Amino acid sequence: MKYPYEWNLADGYIMPRNGYKVFSTFACGGGSTMGYKLAGFEMLGICEIDPQMARIYKQNHKPKMIYLEDIRVFRKREDLPVELFNLDILDGSPPCSSFSTAGNREKDWGKEKQFREGQAKQRLDDLFFEYIALVKRLQPKVAVAENVSGLLKGAAKGYVKEIQAAFKEAGYDLQVFLFNAASMGVPQKRQRSFFIARRSDLKLQPLKCNFDDKPITFGQIRREGDVAYKQPTPRDLNIWVKSIPSDKDYGDVNMRTIGKPSAFNAKFIRDNDVCNTICAASGSAMTLPEYKRFMSVRELKCCGTYPQDYDFMDADPKYVIGMSVPPVMTARIAEQIQWQWLDKLEANNAG
Repeated sequence: MKYPYEWNLADGYIMPRNGYKVFSTFACGGGSTMGYKLAGFEMLGICEIDPQMARIYKQNHKPKMIYLEDIRVFRKREDLPVELFNLDILDGSPPCSSFSTAGNREKDWGKEKQFREGQAKQRLDDLFFEYIALVKRLQPKVAVAENVSGLLKGAAKGYVKEIQAAFKEAGYDLQVFLFNAASMGVPQKRQRSFFIARRSDLKLQPLKCNFDDKPITFGQIRREGDVAYKQPTPRDLNIWVKSIPSDKDYGDVNMRTIGKPSAFNAKFIRDNDVCNTICAASGSAMTLPEYKRFMSVRELKCCGTYPQDYDFMDADPKYVIGMSVPPVMTARIAEQIQWQWLDKLEANNAG
């Protein structure tokens, strides 16, 4: 199924409602939530520790249930509704900065730190196992956990083996995928790992996923007259004036003009290429040097496949989109889970 990258929440579901139920953890602004909805799933609610993200989620999605608390508190609750013990999918995106190729990686493993200002310090690399502990308790038919591609690289592979063992102990058969959103109908280069586990007693065959959509270039999205999401500084303008088509980022310009690299994350976007990964970090400005401006909010939404009528309230749109799974990416995976697993289970039960 081809899903639109420019759409509105008011449009409702793209696919007919299928009756399958999902609950999401580490929900942020609801990127995965919107993906499941696009594919026809019913979202019951979320567990989210960040008050600002929870407010934004509530504003846009009006969830049936919302738990503003640490997953470690949530999974030990004795008052969880019975619906959560009959889920088709338990979704989650445990914080991934300790494994990100853009972060400190090994230097941060095992350390307690704040994921965002205002949150309690916690060992972020433990949260994946807290998610698996919740899977073990709720026993959904399927568990889907998204994370950074860096989790599958280098020394981090040791964590993957631990994750596999934890899922097995919980009663699940795990598959690990590396997907690029650009091949899934998302106008953005965004590599992400997906840990998709099926309950062992259901005797389901392994999931097969092969996405090879034609990439959507930024030139197909850019629109004359769009207003940048933020204004440039004199330094930005100076860099843009000096840039040439072969420059990929601010660092290339600095290295070529003054022999000194800097601003690693300040990537350039060209009309004939797919948008770079949208990052939450404040320094990762999304820049259009030919047009002497940053991306517009409309362009950010298109590249993140966020709806155009999404209300970011008091949050930075780039931060929310950069923290989220692109909805269309989730929708493409969700439909495969439905067609290959959930529909077959329903058919077997009906027979």
